Amino acid sequence: MDMTQFQFLTTTTVIVERRILKNGFIKLKCIGINLQSLKPKRFVYEGMMCLLIISCGMLDVRQFPPSDREGHVTRNVVARGVQRVHCRERIQSTALIRWMQAHLNVCESDTTTMTVMVETTKVEEGNGPAKIETFDDILPYVGEASRYQWFLFILLLPFTFVYAFLYFAQFFLTLVPAEHWCTIPELNHYNFTDFEKIAIGIPPATKEELKLESATSFSRCYMYDVNYTELLEQGVRQANLSWPIVRCKQGWTFNHTMITYASIATELEWVCDKTFLGSAAQSAFFVGSIIGGLIFGYIADHYGRIPALVSCNTVGFFASIATAFCNSFWSFCIARLIVGSSFDNCFNVLFIIVIEYVGPKYRTLVANMSFGIYFAAAASLLPWIAYWIADWRILSVVTAFPMIVAFLGPWLVPESARWYIMSGNIDKAIEMLKKFAKVNGKEVKQEVFEAFEKSCKNIIEKDQSHNQYTVLHLFKLPRLARITVMLVIYWLLIILVFDGHVWNMKLLHPDVFTSFSIAAMTELPAAILLALFLDRWGRRWMGFASMFICGVFSLIAIGTPVGTLTVTMAILARLGVNIAANIGFQYAAEMLPTVVRAQGVSLIHIIGYIAHIVGPYVIYLADVNQNLPLIVLGLLSFFDAFLTLALPETLDQDLPETLQEGNDFGMDQSFWWIPCISSTPKLKKSLRKKKKEGMTNAAFHHGSIQTIDCTRL
Repeated sequence: MDMTQFQFLTTTTVIVERRILKNGFIKLKCIGINLQSLKPKRFVYEGMMCLLIISCGMLDVRQFPPSDREGHVTRNVVARGVQRVHCRERIQSTALIRWMQAHLNVCESDTTTMTVMVETTKVEEGNGPAKIETFDDILPYVGEASRYQWFLFILLLPFTFVYAFLYFAQFFLTLVPAEHWCTIPELNHYNFTDFEKIAIGIPPATKEELKLESATSFSRCYMYDVNYTELLEQGVRQANLSWPIVRCKQGWTFNHTMITYASIATELEWVCDKTFLGSAAQSAFFVGSIIGGLIFGYIADHYGRIPALVSCNTVGFFASIATAFCNSFWSFCIARLIVGSSFDNCFNVLFIIVIEYVGPKYRTLVANMSFGIYFAAAASLLPWIAYWIADWRILSVVTAFPMIVAFLGPWLVPESARWYIMSGNIDKAIEMLKKFAKVNGKEVKQEVFEAFEKSCKNIIEKDQSHNQYTVLHLFKLPRLARITVMLVIYWLLIILVFDGHVWNMKLLHPDVFTSFSIAAMTELPAAILLALFLDRWGRRWMGFASMFICGVFSLIAIGTPVGTLTVTMAILARLGVNIAANIGFQYAAEMLPTVVRAQGVSLIHIIGYIAHIVGPYVIYLADVNQNLPLIVLGLLSFFDAFLTLALPETLDQDLPETLQEGNDFGMDQSFWWIPCISSTPKLKKSLRKKKKEGMTNAAFHHGSIQTIDCTRL
């Protein structure tokens, strides 16, 4: 027996009596728990089966929550004067606090000293006995963040580059220099500079053109309608403002000082009356994304993740090559639509596989860092690839090359074990997990896989019961329907604001390569901030803060002159919406009930593509007023920020399983509850009274009554 320091329930360090018994049990006796330290976080005993015994005097405790999905409470044994709960790996302190409040009249503000004994049975990884109920339960045995998982994380690199290249390449394929003017063939016979050609042939910018954010002093769409040969013979070198003007007749001349290459937009002259064609082609890309999402989603569900990954990237690769041979608007639109069909799935299929095989406590880190490092690097590098190549056709080919890695998918990427389970092929799933165990250097006994096989059969039966539900069931209950609609609007506005800031960047500064690269780097600090604060502040308030910051800096940018300061404000706004976008990825998945979670998240993301389609057109509001795009983006950000506050918090909450649980989710939360300040949700007044009336005021022992005063909840 020895005395040691032991971290119990997140924050309080207590003296622990540690005794190793002959049967291999480790007994830990902890005395003196301050309930103020019970924060809504998990305490974890890695690789152990824990038996938590709570004793308060000799109270006859009769109840404990029969199930806690987040805490994985699996067995409830009640004895006189003691409460025993058998847990797998972890239990939420939130559930413990609620039980104490409901059955012992204990407040989180009390400093009652309790005797707590924790019995732990050491379970060596790969040895039994194993109690496995979910897929996540077997990961500690085969390795949840070991060699194979690191290999898959590294393998995400080329696919993340594909994802970023496909999304942002459109920006550089259709770039148009701000300075362009009508071509006047007669002036080309003289050794004139561009400035001299503009001085004699191009009128000043019209009032409509001056409203543009990137306006020039001269017109980009009009020329003087005069006989230049005759005027030049007369020695005229300066235009007369009284001369008649006409729209460009012989095409346009572009100043490639800042944008050093010709894009398809400049080759086909998508300027002035044809400016919308560039945005139309970009919208076609996201129309293809909707179509591809349905097609490759079907392939992934029915034929496997690997066939979907390979076929998706194959289509995207050849369509990107075909883009280089386009010489008309319609051929470019069709090519980009096909490329768009591979977007999202080209990365997300592998991303989901990686997340499945990584242990739960590492998933947030892997998810955020894959975007924070890989995506930020790819998006920041792309402008300089375009600048160095200086040819839109070659750029289209080069950005397709990372897709070649997908051809090696069947040999490099493991099939999803979860998909094998859902397909009824449990033997294949076990075979895949044995491969993970071998690569990770883990020895797993057969009884572990037998327990896993049994749990898989239960999972399949449960999944079949879920098949009776469709996405329409989200709208059956009124409160759940409101939450679903708000989640749809929340995600749609995030995408719209994000896209708006991406496309608006070329209007804010002539050096689009530098400004775009710096803006893309905000993905990394966004991921770091999320890793540090998301599980402290919660999704709700951090989502509010990020979109509010986006709105503030969007509106501040309006009052600054075009240049470095404007770009700085826009980049800070981009940082805010980047944070919100990463929060949005998991918010809906946590809030929607399990029985329709996958379908609900798919619905939200498909509707989000509508925002992608509309996003490029936001910048054309500048034709009305140069500040209008930023005004709209700022106001939408504020609206989305306050919409976030109408949603319930999901941090450390028991996630809803059924439709009714989804409808009731968050009803006990007050508007002002902030997880990092209060350990448990502050109840709404209407529920606070009911909870007080329904609490057990005493626990009995030999006819006596022992109470603990609870002055507030």
